[in-house]
Amino acid sequence: MPDAKIISEKPINLLQLKEELEKIKKRDKEVNLRVNKTDEYLQHFASFKKAKELEEKLTKLNVPRLKEQHIHKIIDVLPTTVKDLKVVLQGYTLTVNNDNMKKIADTVNGFVETK
Repeated sequence: MPDAKIISEKPINLLQLKEELEKIKKRDKEVNLRVNKTDEYLQHFASFKKAKELEEKLTKLNVPRLKEQHIHKIIDVLPTTVKDLKVVLQGYTLTVNNDNMKKIADTVNGFVETK
């Protein structure tokens, strides 16, 4: 296998990864074990179909310091309460005030209920 070079890095959510893996599986005749394990995981956990709409809504909230990687993590986990959102974001060096956390949780909650 030739040496792979990273051209750019862009955060993606599980649904986008699932779509990319489908493209890879169509392109390559035979895929390796890692692709199969990842695909098995995604079949089980990547079931949220409105990820693109939720990404747009969360971006439109214009929360200060909330970056694309944080938005994708929120989409992957779908925290519906402020407490759950704090748990998701505690892995990052990020400070979001309670009002903005409430807005994010309410937005996610609206999508989860209509899932």
